[in-house]
Amino acid sequence: MAEKSLLNKKSLEFLENYLNTASPTGYEWNGQRVWMDYLKPYVDEFITDNYGTAVGVINPDAKYKVVIEGHADEISWYVNYITDDGLIYVIRNGGSDHQIAPSKVVNIHTKKGIVKGVFGWPAIHTRSRANEKAPKPDNIFIDCGCTTKDEVLELGVDVGSVITYPDEFFVLNGNKFVCRALDNRMGGFMIAEVARLLKENNQELDFGLYVTNSVQEEIGLRGAEMITQTIKPNVAIVTDVTHDTTTPMIDMKKNGDAAIGKGPVLAYAPAIQNNLRNLIMDAADAADIPYQKRATSRSTGTDTDAFAYSNGGVPSALISLPLRYMHTTVEMVHRDDVENVIKMIYESLLKINNNHDFNYFNNGNTGLY
Repeated sequence: MAEKSLLNKKSLEFLENYLNTASPTGYEWNGQRVWMDYLKPYVDEFITDNYGTAVGVINPDAKYKVVIEGHADEISWYVNYITDDGLIYVIRNGGSDHQIAPSKVVNIHTKKGIVKGVFGWPAIHTRSRANEKAPKPDNIFIDCGCTTKDEVLELGVDVGSVITYPDEFFVLNGNKFVCRALDNRMGGFMIAEVARLLKENNQELDFGLYVTNSVQEEIGLRGAEMITQTIKPNVAIVTDVTHDTTTPMIDMKKNGDAAIGKGPVLAYAPAIQNNLRNLIMDAADAADIPYQKRATSRSTGTDTDAFAYSNGGVPSALISLPLRYMHTTVEMVHRDDVENVIKMIYESLLKINNNHDFNYFNNGNTGLY
């Protein structure tokens, strides 16, 4: 008999609505409202800050504080320059991929509402095969059907208007979730599901749990950097995405070996507190949760780094969701991995005690593991 899914109809409706709500870096509040509305029955109170990070708190009076965290923002573009003949040139807001832009439809967000546009590209017939130019940040452009700069301005589009892709959520072959912005609104979804399960299973934690959806990760972990100073946590378990390296043109010797459908990926890096990661691995082993491993060298490149190096050093660990085609509009994850990340965080929380001591010198560590 197949194991019952953790995700119910309401969960999946929330996921679809949350993913389809544009939340570009620096403009995350609409997605955060969707997230907080779903999370509200499962937490005691919310904390928000001036830049849009949202935190659902369970046991807010507890002195010992554990964070579970994802980030809410998605990559996007800014209008940077409008030509006299009404074409729009852009700059990145986060790590937007210029190579996927040509022929994509876009939403330009203005005070007058969304204006549609397209990333135009010269027809194949007109390009030189001997000297064919690749899409680059300085040659991609948006056409919103105008022939003058004044027409563009009249639509409400101006320098600084933020641009997102409209691609929406769908399920591929029964168990693959596909959408733009799975990096990392899947993280926000998964930590919300952990809170739901704690509530529905009547699990009483003897510490404060801070379910944290940070902003501005895509431009340097900035939201996490800010919220660590507000929460001042004792422990942080972060979830983000990582590369499925089994698709073409990815070098496993450089990027490691991970695949969708084979379980969450646990990170090894200086920022990862080994005793906390070992606790997570023990929890996964006890619950028969599969997992993979990845070494990330100097930094993890995720909000884990912001938490780890804050407040004098916070024991932090990273549980990653393997994903295909990162920073495209067809990011793909496996439903089983999503459920196993949720289980892994949930089971790990049940192994953490009030005033849990992760200090290497107080825990009898004698080897490198």
